[in-house]
Amino acid sequence: MRVALLGPTTVEADDGTPVDIGGARVRMLLARLALDPGRPVPTTTLIDDLWGEQPPADASNALQSLVSRLRKICPDVTLEPGGYRLAIAPDDVDVHRFERLRAAGRLDEALELWRGDALADVREAPFAQSAAARLDEARLSAEEERFTSGEPDIAALTAMHEKHPLRERLAGLLMRALCAQSRQSDALRVYEGVRRRLADELGVDPSQELRDVHVAALRGELTPRPSVDRLPVRLTSFVGRDEELAQITGQLGHARLVTLVGPGGAGKTRLATEVAARHPLHAKGRVWFAALAGVRVPEDLAGAVLSAFAVAFGGDPLRRGAEGMNRIAEVLGAGESLLVLDNCEHLIGAAAEFAGDLLRRVPNLRVIATSREPLAIDGESLCPVGPLSVPNGQADVSGFGSVRLFLDRANAVKPGFRLDESTVDEVRQICRRLDGMPLALELAAARLRSMTIRQITERLDDRFRLLTSGSRTALPRQRTLRAVVEWSWDLLTEEERQLARRLSVFPAGADLAAIEQVCHEDALYVLTSLVEKSIVDVTEHDEPRYRMLETIRVYAAEQLDASGEKREVVDRFRQYYRALAGRWEPLTRTTRQLEAIGMFDAEQDNIAAALRGALDDHDAELAADLVGGTFWYWLVKGDNERAELSVRDVLALGSDLPADLAASFRAMHLIMTAIPGAPETVQAADVIEDCVRTGATQKYPALSIALPMLAFLSQNRELARREVARASASEDAWARAAADWALSFILVDEGDLDGAEVARDRAYEQFVAVGDRWGSAMTLGMKAAFVSHTGDNQAAIDLYQRGLDVALELRSQDDAVQQQWRLAVEYARAGDHESAAREVAEAEQYVRDVGNDQMSLMVGYAKAEVRLRAGHAAEARELSTRIKESATISAVFGSYVAEWSAILDARIALEEGDLAEAEAHAAVAIGMTSDRGDMPDLATVTELLAHIRHRQGRDSAARLLALAQVIRGRLDLGDPDVRRLVAELGEPGQLTIGKAEALREIREEAGISTG
Repeated sequence: MRVALLGPTTVEADDGTPVDIGGARVRMLLARLALDPGRPVPTTTLIDDLWGEQPPADASNALQSLVSRLRKICPDVTLEPGGYRLAIAPDDVDVHRFERLRAAGRLDEALELWRGDALADVREAPFAQSAAARLDEARLSAEEERFTSGEPDIAALTAMHEKHPLRERLAGLLMRALCAQSRQSDALRVYEGVRRRLADELGVDPSQELRDVHVAALRGELTPRPSVDRLPVRLTSFVGRDEELAQITGQLGHARLVTLVGPGGAGKTRLATEVAARHPLHAKGRVWFAALAGVRVPEDLAGAVLSAFAVAFGGDPLRRGAEGMNRIAEVLGAGESLLVLDNCEHLIGAAAEFAGDLLRRVPNLRVIATSREPLAIDGESLCPVGPLSVPNGQADVSGFGSVRLFLDRANAVKPGFRLDESTVDEVRQICRRLDGMPLALELAAARLRSMTIRQITERLDDRFRLLTSGSRTALPRQRTLRAVVEWSWDLLTEEERQLARRLSVFPAGADLAAIEQVCHEDALYVLTSLVEKSIVDVTEHDEPRYRMLETIRVYAAEQLDASGEKREVVDRFRQYYRALAGRWEPLTRTTRQLEAIGMFDAEQDNIAAALRGALDDHDAELAADLVGGTFWYWLVKGDNERAELSVRDVLALGSDLPADLAASFRAMHLIMTAIPGAPETVQAADVIEDCVRTGATQKYPALSIALPMLAFLSQNRELARREVARASASEDAWARAAADWALSFILVDEGDLDGAEVARDRAYEQFVAVGDRWGSAMTLGMKAAFVSHTGDNQAAIDLYQRGLDVALELRSQDDAVQQQWRLAVEYARAGDHESAAREVAEAEQYVRDVGNDQMSLMVGYAKAEVRLRAGHAAEARELSTRIKESATISAVFGSYVAEWSAILDARIALEEGDLAEAEAHAAVAIGMTSDRGDMPDLATVTELLAHIRHRQGRDSAARLLALAQVIRGRLDLGDPDVRRLVAELGEPGQLTIGKAEALREIREEAGISTG
């Protein structure tokens, strides 16, 4: 059995199983006995230690009862002539194990035993205070002892000193550590702070030991002697590589050769220099830096290293290599050493042989090499050095490494340059389009001496002319962006150059299958060589993907232009993605949906490039096939703007389009541009008839949902019913599910809520059966809304949560945000304001992460409603103002926002008691919802107007509730405001009028013309 007291009291059996100790007094008894393991503790001592000055009337029996309870879980407690004994070894108690390890100097192991404050859960016992104080002091002493060995950790020492400001030994250790880093003034401030606190709080002076440290600090005796710095001068701050810095430092702890591998301009030299400067051997003068960029032939390599040692070397040229190696080994072997071999790629074979030989000769040597490919020798540990982190749509970009570097260098050439609303978009674009590559970012920042940041971003397409103003003291190949890339390009074989220039047609990279189809039928071995040489990056998915950094790809594209083979390669590229999109498009509505979405995610930029090229070349059939193959993916992902623009661009090709594709695209374009309004009835009917006449309805399943909804939105109920019937008769199971989904809209509009529920359930079951998560999520959201109207908020919440889970699995931004904001509002309607706020916060974070400004409008509206329902009207009004100011972001959402804001502002005014303002806003909302024929939304605003009329004391409130019931088919009993109104006015009677008459009455009540 093991007992732990350095934290809450715990017991473990021999096999590690935790043992339940029981009540507080039993814990106290166990802890007291464990402080003296293996030794009897007198009964009188135990009574005093457990009860102090107030023992129970029969203390002996009380103690015996406690012992009996303890024995049930710990049989090792025995009664002996000297008292009660816990019969376990001292090492089975963590307190004694701590003391043993500390005495042996194994401080890290000793301190790892602590899990919190000693005796944390038994400190109320009389014995515990003194024991805990003794143990806490032992712990502090052990921590101080640990600071006396190894490299001083100033951050840890400072934190501990702030926690224990009167511990003089600790203050002395901190002062020594600060002086060791040439921070004498900081050390003296520490002393002054301790001296003042000792005087103020204890009325004493510092100890002689601390005064001696103070005097030594004043005399400069604790400041280290300056060491020889053989590293290149660091003229700029080190930014953005903290993770790599920590990684390389760790690698040097267990590997003798660490090679920094990456493309030109990634900052390998600067990183290697920084690692070497911070290494403990640098302070001892045992670090050397050998620049190999200027070495032209392998035979000169040893001489270049000797030059770094400031050792002249002549002699017989035939013996120079061997003798040079001997001299190098002699210098490095004089003690622990660190050698940096910078820029090995053009001498890779010779550098590998040199490093391997040197490491064998000098056991205490460590080497950092920088190269665009590995040295590939035994014992080498690689650290890939790629681009700095780049923002990808996030609102706050200040923490990204690329942004930090650009801002640092920008301030150096243009003091006062900062990240704000006027610069953030350009900074984000520069960092993204330059791939976060340090040299490119530094060259771009240098241009701020003579250009505005907007002028720089406008010229990034011509980056090789733009980025030419590097440091005059840099190597020639580091002064311009073109020189950096050319240096790497010139090291390639002809076969590697051929594949590299052909790879430039893939803006999003590609997998091996695509590369072999488009570039080279047997590309793998050449491709892996390009990866080794940092021309191509490889990322692991289900299959590896290969891509070029944008700057390298732009250079390679120039080489492709010059080669005369561009037309052939581009044609193969476009045809490949035409076939790929066509092959995967049907799978976006099946059980392989996630796989298909993943494929389109990865290939999206390649497909977009193929489409752009087809449009530029007026290749109508190719462009139409690419859009047709990708359209449904765009809709599922919520990329409606790209879908609409692409369809519009293809339609602009005119008569060159096949008739069925043209009809299909016209239908899609009409429904997308009509939302949220109503398409013109005759125009919609003509488009639908074209789809039927050309056979498009049999070829494109998406029309099974688009055509019935287009007819429905154009208020052509008969045509909508016909298209539902057509889709219901389809051989495609997904089309039949879509038909039922569309049917539910029609039935709701007709007031057949029970029939609509049956249709929705049937649609959901069919979407699940075919594996379409998008249809499932949409249907769950619809079901949730109508369940909420029955007054069952919890059932609606459960359905919204299920829909959200499906949308997140699908990575559909639009649907995920809609599900979550509706979930938040439903929580608010149910009175759970804490959960509502949580869901809004999560939705806000999601929108920030994906960088979708349009979706932020929806979340903002939800947040305003949630805050209003929680009683924060002023905050809701402020949010409403912000929403209206942001409405210009999207034409589609902008038209919705006017309606949303009218409803929201009416509710806010009603909450604030301004009934005239509430009435005016409600009238605007009624006009807009009735104009576009949205009966459910009109019913919602009618219920709001009923509430306003009731607060005004007008009799029409009850009539309005009845009219809302006619419009929707039921009242929204999930809304607590409606429930309260019904409770006050009574259940509305069933009116015998139709929807048209109800609509006329509502508009008249709102003061809107019905002409």
